[in-house]
Formats: sequence, C-alpha cells, structure tokens
Amino acid sequence: MQGLEGFGGHEWNPFSIFGITASYLKIDLPTVINTWIVLSILFVALLLIQLVLYNKSNMIRYLIVSFVDSFISLCNQTMGVFVYNHFLLVTSLFIFIIMCNWISLIPGLEEPTANLNTPLALGIISFGYKEVQTIKVHGFIHYIKEFMHPFFIMFPLNVVTHFSKILSISFRLFGNIFGGSIIYKIYMVSISRNIFAELVGLFSGLNFGIIGFFIIFEGFMQAFVFAMLTLTYLSIAIQAADVGELD
Repeated sequence: MQGLEGFGGHEWNPFSIFGITASYLKIDLPTVINTWIVLSILFVALLLIQLVLYNKSNMIRYLIVSFVDSFISLCNQTMGVFVYNHFLLVTSLFIFIIMCNWISLIPGLEEPTANLNTPLALGIISFGYKEVQTIKVHGFIHYIKEFMHPFFIMFPLNVVTHFSKILSISFRLFGNIFGGSIIYKIYMVSISRNIFAELVGLFSGLNFGIIGFFIIFEGFMQAFVFAMLTLTYLSIAIQAADVGELD
C-alpha cells in the first residue's frame, strides 16, 4: 500500500501519492486504531450504563452516581461554583484518558497516550477551552492586555510563557505513560526468554505488581492529574478575570 512507510509500515502518509513526504504529515496507524477502539468501548459502555441507571437498587448504579458526584464536588471546590460545561469537559477528559491508559491491559493493544500526538491534542483542547472561557468572562480587550503586563515590552515573553502550558500539560501525560510503558515492556521481554523467570514473576505476584503500578495506578493518576490541571488552570484564569474586572 502506497504511503505506508517507516517503523515497519505502521505510519501512513496520505499525501505521498502527490509526492509530499513531509514527516509531520504521517499518521501513526496503531495509535489511530487504538484510539478508535477506546472510543468504541466508551460508546458501548455508555449504552450499557443507560440501562443500568434504570435499576435504582443496582450496586453498579450507585458506583456510577458516586463517581459523578465526586467530580461535581471537585468542580464546586475548585471553581467555587458549579458550571455544567466545565464539569463535562473535565469528566470527559478523565474518562477518555484513563481508558487510553488502561487499554494496554488488552493483549495486543497499546496506549494512545504513549504517542505524543494524543496528549498534545488533548492539551490543545484543554488550553483552547480555557482561553475561550476566559475571553467570555472578561472580554477580548482585557485578555490581550494581560499579555502586556506589567510592560508592553513583555508581550512576546508572556505569549511564550502562556502557550507553553500546552507543552507542560501534554508532556507530563506523555512522559509518564510512555516511560511506564517502556519499563513494563522491558520487564516483560526480560522474563519472556526464561521459563524460570516467568514462573517466578507469575507465582510471586511480581507480574501483577508491575501491571498494577505502571498501567492501572499510573494510568489513573495521570488521567486525574491532567483533569485537575485543566480545572485548576481554568479556575485561575476565570478568577483572575474576575479580579481584573473588580479593579
């Protein structure tokens, strides 16, 4: 298939038929496929959850409601007021990221978040939402003036500092998930060639410990940190806007 090149044919360049071979136009097919698998799982889960919610005495319904209530409380405590759209964004980011981080529990699949493009896209979504909400709160003129504080000459530096938050929040997620994935793969490869090491890892519980920490625990923590950073950045931007309006 024309356009499949690099990394054993895992990258696809849809523009190669036109003679354009720029590396930044390549699409990592495993990441795209794994992402769509995550989305499919979430879609099916939402359909099942709707059925579960009809049964008010169901334990699963109680867990789902508790999960939603915890994020509502989190938004209230961080923002000082509940805003439904903010709640939807933060909760959606958390659920999507944690599913991306845990998808490697299924044999043959890998975390989409271990590819920099996915965390970067999520970082842009998080940052873009914050910027739009900030402009809505106190207007575009005041938004631009913030980049000129305390002096106009600081404008370029403030712009770079402001937009660097995209890289900060993205690389934090990518680095931790990618690093954990590498450590887990190195461990699995190191014991795969020795039947004795495989038995020791299995019966000692070391295999489950590695999986539990580097996939389940770290996957949960990084999803939660990303969601909390999004909520915190949003809260700081809006509260700073409110203070500016009072001044």
